[in-house]
Amino acid sequence: MTETPFLWELPTAGLLLLAAGAIALLLVLIIVARLHAFLALIIVSALTAVAAGIAPGSIVSTLTSGFGSTLATVALLVGLGAMLGRLIEASGGAKVLTDAMIRRFGEKRAPLALSIASLLMGFPIFFDAGLVVMLPIIFAVARRLGGSLLTYAFPAAVAFSVMHIFVPPHPGPVAASGLLGADVGLVILLGILVAIPNWYIVGYLFGRHLGRRYDIAVPNILAGRPDDESGDLFRSTPKLGTIVFLLALPLVLIAFNTGLNAAATAGLVSLDDTGIQVLRLIGETPIALLITVLVAIALLGWKPKKQRSLIETITDSALGPVCAIILITGAGGMFGGVLRATGIGNAIADSLDAIGLPIIVAGFVIAAIVRVAQGSATVALTTAAALVQPVVLADTSFNSIEVAAIVLALAAGSVFAGHVNDSGFWLVSRFFGMDTQTTLKTWTVGQALIGIIGFAIALGIFGLASLI
Repeated sequence: MTETPFLWELPTAGLLLLAAGAIALLLVLIIVARLHAFLALIIVSALTAVAAGIAPGSIVSTLTSGFGSTLATVALLVGLGAMLGRLIEASGGAKVLTDAMIRRFGEKRAPLALSIASLLMGFPIFFDAGLVVMLPIIFAVARRLGGSLLTYAFPAAVAFSVMHIFVPPHPGPVAASGLLGADVGLVILLGILVAIPNWYIVGYLFGRHLGRRYDIAVPNILAGRPDDESGDLFRSTPKLGTIVFLLALPLVLIAFNTGLNAAATAGLVSLDDTGIQVLRLIGETPIALLITVLVAIALLGWKPKKQRSLIETITDSALGPVCAIILITGAGGMFGGVLRATGIGNAIADSLDAIGLPIIVAGFVIAAIVRVAQGSATVALTTAAALVQPVVLADTSFNSIEVAAIVLALAAGSVFAGHVNDSGFWLVSRFFGMDTQTTLKTWTVGQALIGIIGFAIALGIFGLASLI
């Protein structure tokens, strides 16, 4: 990758002021001036690039690089996920599963059931992919039972988030484990110990509070047009087992990829093996979702004379509403990409390195500040891990549990207070139908709590391990 050329270089204090000013301007444009988030993100990204001293000839390429890299992961995932959700919704499958869940768990425990299912799905499947797959069920339950969408969606979203943050084989904790020489199996066990109570406190308890405080209506993102008659195209209402299979299929396929990656890291398999490569390909999220959509079409079925109408209806009613989500999420990635191009993450990390905090505290603080400054949790985690790596590897007094606890502390910092420079923020905001202010008060606060609680638990594990 070519290094971004600069006309001038700002000191760390200047970079911090630039990031703070850019975020403030973005909020003013969206909240006060009521400018569309897509336009506001592009404007602020361009102005930030100019103020940072990026050479004029490189500004557009810097913008499109951040935009394109985000879309590369989001566009196919959201589009295919929306098609799967629309198929399940239009066929009546969401209603079938909703009725079964309510009969089994009762109306009062429906949010708990949704989030427990999300925790299980969240072990092998990434945050955004899992959320998109679960959305039609979350929406159906919310419509059936009434009340704020946050009562049902927030606990499930947090469940996916904590599993993605703390538990391998997700890439963040795996990368940090590799850098610090941590035992991945131990990180999995301790990561679950951090993730479950974190989900219960932030996702379930705090989510119930948010549901009472913010009355968020269920959006029509996956419901199609009011005049949509796609339900008439299916042969019959699907059985419960069919819908459960369709929801589990991408999870199993993606497990091929994540599980094999973890096995390769442990030296159990070789990624050069052709068979392993094929299994990994099947488990790549876009391919897994594509396979699931095709299987859904085959299993749910359509009336032969209306095959073309079915395909046209799905693509029109499913893809149209999510285009705005995809573009805004890409623009959020653009803004974060510009901030990363300025080098603010490394500058902050180098400055904090000299403070002399205990290693587990310093790692958390570095990861949290880098996360807030530039948006990417992955960059925050790897930056912090790379910085503390020499100290951790050189200190032979750390036992395996202490090293795993340090990994989890860094992971906690990397999720802290995700906001407008994080593409995930916009994904949640638009899928949940929330404005920017409400998303800051709910999702950003929730992510901050996840970071703080996760660090507290990791610190407790570290302290207990030091007594061994």
